[in-house]
Amino acid sequence: MKADILAIGAHPDDIELSCGGIVAKLAKQGKKVVIADLTQGELSTRGTKEIRAQEAERATTILGASGRRNLRLPDGNIQQNQENLLKLISLIREFQPDTMLIPHSVERHPDHVHTHLLCKEAWFYSGLEKIKTDLHGAAQIPHRPNHYFEFMQWYEFIPSFIVDISDTWETKIAAIKTHTSQFHNPNSKEPETKLSTPGFLEMIEVRSRYYGERIGVRHGEPLYSWAPFGLNNLSQLILSKG
Repeated sequence: MKADILAIGAHPDDIELSCGGIVAKLAKQGKKVVIADLTQGELSTRGTKEIRAQEAERATTILGASGRRNLRLPDGNIQQNQENLLKLISLIREFQPDTMLIPHSVERHPDHVHTHLLCKEAWFYSGLEKIKTDLHGAAQIPHRPNHYFEFMQWYEFIPSFIVDISDTWETKIAAIKTHTSQFHNPNSKEPETKLSTPGFLEMIEVRSRYYGERIGVRHGEPLYSWAPFGLNNLSQLILSKG
């Protein structure tokens, strides 16, 4: 299947929390979006990898994504090695996305940083003819996506642009809440984490409202780009009146 967008995160809820509104918006516009989780989140304090897989499957349906993959790299041990790099290159060549969404380069969680580095390398090397990969025994053709954009997780950055997700905010939240093992549950007997505190999802909403306000809409998700990009028409810009 040819995808328009490939969104890659380290753990099964990363995409929902960071750019779930963008994924839902693109899917709503008829774009084919594929989500890839590098790990099963098996080191998470709460839940199990089996529970997290079920939660991710439900979230994928809610977001309207065209598919979801889990590369089953070791949680807490996402290494920059040739084996992992080739797995990502093969994934990119399989779906041939025009654009990738990946973690920002500076992050609190080492898995997120390592995912960024792997994705950045795979983005480039997937276009090289002399790096060979195959899928089900058939040779894959080189493919380098046109762009990659970095999404925000724990640490904030000055965004290159902000996407209006006002029309898909409720979808994003519904997808996040399928990950019930990870977030606040007063009946849970498992240890509390940063994500499971009552205020965590409130913070997600406050951040969304803040970045939305920056462009004069109700909800926004920030993205970062190292490369410049252009517009065909200035009327496409969404600006806060001021």
